[in-house]
Amino acid sequence: MLQGVKSLFFLSALLASLWDGAYAAIGAPSCVAFRSASDTFPIVNHGHAAPVYISSDDWPGVQRAAGDFVADIQRVTGAKPALVNLTLSGNSSITSDSRGGVLPVFVGTLGRSALIDSIVNSTGLDVSGVRGQWEAYLSREVKNPIPGVDSGYVIVGADKRGTIFALYEHSEQFGVSPWYWWADVPITKHSELHVKSHGCSHGTPTVKYRGIFLNDEQPCLQSWAMEKFTNGTGSPNLNSPFNHLFYAGLFELLLRLKANYLWPAMWGSAFALDDSANQFLADYYGIAMGTSHQEPMMRATPNEFTIVGKGSWDYTANKDEIYNYWLEGTKRAESYESVFTLGMRGFGDLPLSETTDIELLEGVIDDQTTILKTVFGSDVDLLQIPQIWTLYQEVEGYYDDGMRVPDYVTLLWADDLFGNVRRYPVPSERNRTGGAGVYYHLDLVGGARSYKWVASSQIPKIYEQMSIAVDRVASRLWVLNVGDLKPYERDTEFFLTYGWNASRWNPDNLDTFVSGWAQREFDLDSDDAHSVADIVANLSRFNSRRKPELWTSTTYSLIDYREAQQWMDEWGKVEKASTDIYSKLPDDTKPAFFQLVHHPVSASANAARMLWNIGMNNLRSSQAFLSTNDYADTAEELFEHDWDFENDYHTLLDGKWDHMMDQTHLGYYYWQQPMTNSMNAINRVQKRKQALAGYMRISVESSNGAWPGDNPNQCAQGYNCPPPTVALDSYSVFSNRYIDIGAGGPASFSFKISSNTSWVDISPSSGDVSPQNPEKRVFLSVKDWSSLSDGANTAQLKVAATSKGQPSMIVTINFSATRAGSIGDFHGFVEGDGVVSMEAAHATRNTTVDGISWKNFPGLGRTLSGVTPWPRSDQAFDVGTGPTLEYDFFTFNTIAGSGNITVTALLSPSNNAQGQDNPLTVAVALDSEEPIVHQPMPDSAAGKQPAAWDGVNGFAANNIIPVETKFTNVSAGKHTFKIMMTQPAIVVQKIVIDVGGLKPSYLGPPESHRV
Repeated sequence: MLQGVKSLFFLSALLASLWDGAYAAIGAPSCVAFRSASDTFPIVNHGHAAPVYISSDDWPGVQRAAGDFVADIQRVTGAKPALVNLTLSGNSSITSDSRGGVLPVFVGTLGRSALIDSIVNSTGLDVSGVRGQWEAYLSREVKNPIPGVDSGYVIVGADKRGTIFALYEHSEQFGVSPWYWWADVPITKHSELHVKSHGCSHGTPTVKYRGIFLNDEQPCLQSWAMEKFTNGTGSPNLNSPFNHLFYAGLFELLLRLKANYLWPAMWGSAFALDDSANQFLADYYGIAMGTSHQEPMMRATPNEFTIVGKGSWDYTANKDEIYNYWLEGTKRAESYESVFTLGMRGFGDLPLSETTDIELLEGVIDDQTTILKTVFGSDVDLLQIPQIWTLYQEVEGYYDDGMRVPDYVTLLWADDLFGNVRRYPVPSERNRTGGAGVYYHLDLVGGARSYKWVASSQIPKIYEQMSIAVDRVASRLWVLNVGDLKPYERDTEFFLTYGWNASRWNPDNLDTFVSGWAQREFDLDSDDAHSVADIVANLSRFNSRRKPELWTSTTYSLIDYREAQQWMDEWGKVEKASTDIYSKLPDDTKPAFFQLVHHPVSASANAARMLWNIGMNNLRSSQAFLSTNDYADTAEELFEHDWDFENDYHTLLDGKWDHMMDQTHLGYYYWQQPMTNSMNAINRVQKRKQALAGYMRISVESSNGAWPGDNPNQCAQGYNCPPPTVALDSYSVFSNRYIDIGAGGPASFSFKISSNTSWVDISPSSGDVSPQNPEKRVFLSVKDWSSLSDGANTAQLKVAATSKGQPSMIVTINFSATRAGSIGDFHGFVEGDGVVSMEAAHATRNTTVDGISWKNFPGLGRTLSGVTPWPRSDQAFDVGTGPTLEYDFFTFNTIAGSGNITVTALLSPSNNAQGQDNPLTVAVALDSEEPIVHQPMPDSAAGKQPAAWDGVNGFAANNIIPVETKFTNVSAGKHTFKIMMTQPAIVVQKIVIDVGGLKPSYLGPPESHRV
């Protein structure tokens, strides 16, 4: 320990070479100004900085943070304030520095700082709103704070972290981002700094303990830290690089983010064992330490037990050794602020055993309670020792089966590893003295598939899930699995910011979090900040629809609804928008924008394009198109380009972030990461050989087939199939259909397209195809729908091709254009192409019952948004009596004329988080028929997810639950589909009605025409 303490004397100097380097803090009221006014107090004025006074008896962590505070002022203005320890005696005084009109700043903690207590007592400063409150603070200009000083600015914390957070709040508003080192955000420079006389204030945070979990930290974070914080050799026992040099910077970041809690890196590491200064340093900074769900009693298990333990990790057979192992861990943590994890899991984050019984685990927790009393004293109030029991996977099953822990232990509920919380406290659980919390994931090693590469969570989704936690009083402790920390900076900050003050945020202002963040990080104007908010919203939507690690070359349909092409177009737009912002930023801002926005956008877009090209390559090879090889070439180029993005990241700023993008992400073939990036299989065709059916190949929209010649996708028989047919109707979402004309070998050719009717518009009607330009897309549309008769209108097109030295070729294409009949004065959604598709937000009517209606969450989900009952409560409704969404729609058909239709509601994959005996349900109805009740998430065994959740095409992977309802005896015409609330917290994203034309796709058809 002595060595660790000594190391702190040179810690600041050593870190200076590593940790050097705005507007109002995000979502917080402004208390900073950059010019003098009648209601401001000068911090830096005309080049002179106000001296900062602190009491020598205040917390060491407060004094350290005060050092950051004055350093931040110098970073912003160039003027360095004096930081002075002031001990007041009966006749002591200080003299104000009149140069520049600066006056002193006083910093301290109530009940700890003699200086602050004296000012409060002598001036009558009202601190009643913060005194005794957890992590609360206020600041004010105070007249005559001490003898000889006319006025001073006083920063008062109710406790140690209250003072620290107050200092960092000011720093952030001065212009120092919390990510000034961790994401290289430039300091926003100002010549002057002033604070408003009314100052800043904040009461008790929403969530008491708010923290992160460094998990799954190899290959990126561990390799990076080894290079940056060691000489190439880590800790003696585990070769871990996570020493006090690494953690000092992390602790500062956490405090700047208003976090107070950490589960440290644990795979191949042991926080307390790796560096004897680590525990001391955490307490010195003001970070409460914990250990993960699998590591009881402040021991890094299994790593520490492997080193210092004896015998097996079996509490039945080796109880005494394990007990003493936990006892020593508790003694080691006694002097420091800690949150003790209770319970027991097996080695390697696995269930303890298949036969573990509740009685054994209750005995384990009883013994752990005895250990706490042994270490802290038999008369200790155990409520004052923070303890958690993490109800993770099978442990939740133990709880469901009746296992209980003492009332003062916090129940830490977990998500399903994909951002859907498995359980929240029910009313009977909300009055526990230990309260409840949530363990949430941005990163995962596990099934259905690991995801660790780039950010793939949506802020609206995080808000939607964690706001339920707030509503249901799961707010004692939140911990976020952030993997390597980078590249999850923005989502991490939102999670912690929301836990700091949940009242700031609602579904309608979430976008201001990102736009405010963009202004703070990149010093953008309002328009560009909103552009960044749009970029981030699209990036996170595209990556959360399905994690990039789960993408395949056919995730998005290559032939129907232009889905894959739309995916490409969307990525192109968001990448261009990001490039436009990036290209005009100052050079010192580009590294931050690259890390936080541009790299994840560009790298994700590149991976998506690669997979699309692979998909098209596979399709075209089956269709005997020469362009098969072009798609293969492009896919290979994009695959290699993936490494360029990684290398750009690693060489940024002279290699500061080397290894941080080491994570493999291409070529998954089971749940675990591949050992290297690999590209999916591509095909080639012989470029000098002509296709058997000739030099011209034709494919049509919504078919995998190709003409002329044989192809199994032309017709059921697979040979001697009729000509292709292309269909369009007057309410089709797309106003045209396409055919692709391509080369079938090395011969160039020209084509002309003619029609036997005049109403077909063909664009272009002629063209040239060659090995250098092997495909041409032609669009077919109707010139004037009013010129057609109601019902089907058919035309026959002839594609005639000529090639030098070869016989001419003609392919016939049937084009069917269906003009819909009259819909009268109907208003609502209209069937097109045999389907009605409606975004849930676009209801015709939204009824309110008992003050509850359906609320739109902009940006939530896979396509547009999600709707959910709001405001939230525990109130449930009998079927047909609750708030109802109604969607008016008009159909011309039923499935094969049978009178049947199928309605699929696409719901967020919310768990049955109200308990096993109260599953989440929703009711639907058509017109005046009796409602039908659905339970979207099936029942499952205690501690398990249902089979439908799992797998690469399960609810979690697809980030959706499709709820299907079949209706019979339905006639064409006007109808109303109804979604009725029965239980709170259901989220509906989209409704798709199949009346005979629904085709396979990932997202469902684009939204239908609404008239």
